[in-house]
Amino acid sequence: MAVPPALIWEKQVKSLLHYRDLVPALEKAMGIFSRRDSAELVQPVRCTVPLEKHNGFLGLMPAYMEKDGVLCTKLVSFYKREEGSALPRTNSTVVLLDPEYGNAKAIMDGNVITKMRTAAVSAISAKLLMPPEAKVLAILGAGIQALSHYDVFTEMFSFKEVRVWNHRREKAERFCQSVSGPVLACDSAEEAVRGADVIITVTKSIDPVLFGQWVKPGAHVAAVGACRPDWRELDDTLMKEAVVYVDSREGAMEESGDIILSGAEMFAELGEVINGTKPALREKTTVFKSLGLAVQDAVSAKLVMDKLKAQANQP
Repeated sequence: MAVPPALIWEKQVKSLLHYRDLVPALEKAMGIFSRRDSAELVQPVRCTVPLEKHNGFLGLMPAYMEKDGVLCTKLVSFYKREEGSALPRTNSTVVLLDPEYGNAKAIMDGNVITKMRTAAVSAISAKLLMPPEAKVLAILGAGIQALSHYDVFTEMFSFKEVRVWNHRREKAERFCQSVSGPVLACDSAEEAVRGADVIITVTKSIDPVLFGQWVKPGAHVAAVGACRPDWRELDDTLMKEAVVYVDSREGAMEESGDIILSGAEMFAELGEVINGTKPALREKTTVFKSLGLAVQDAVSAKLVMDKLKAQANQP
């Protein structure tokens, strides 16, 4: 008889998942994804179900890593909310299953996993693509993803200056007060990004908020928002002048408005750079368009489960 699944809530996931473990696990996973070897990984493009009554959609993100014995799916909902709404814009749950029997082994909060693995992958892109001796970090957006990106970027790198912008000034100021280090709240997106070496876009915008004419030559942009084919964060000038890296070519062609609407050419997947089959062109202006991969959730969930088992086995 199958054992009931472990229920792992947000607080516990947060206590078990750490960037020092997550970053190398995700680097390995991205490399596996880009090898396209079904003996290592089977992962379809995210399936979406419209939730028209609620102005949102449900995304289903399954992945099977046969060699590692990991079968996982994430269920993630996205919504367009009115400004000031108390309802969440995103919500997710991750399910780990037994690949032989098909029963659920664990059901865990997906929000912590999503924000941490997304930020960690952006940090991996910066490690590979940002200019040497980068000094200035700019973050457009001041929500949950902005906080997780600040945490991992300041843990992994040493920036002399961090700037943040949000379309609501008071939210940018609250962001500055909530983090441990000094951050400058800027009055405009242009002010935040002018002269920045690394730019992170984590906004809820459906129209461009970052324009190529503002971006310093040789800067690296990690673009995280705009996960639908008709949503944008970056303008055509930036998309066409930069060298564009993605997490998944297939995913970008189906889901990224920044790619689809600009007609920009994708140079490489981040996993190809990790595998050494494509170069990291640090001397160029680069954009990493992040959409998220099911394998990222799978390895994150496995880390959580492994840590939980290790704790249970401690005397």
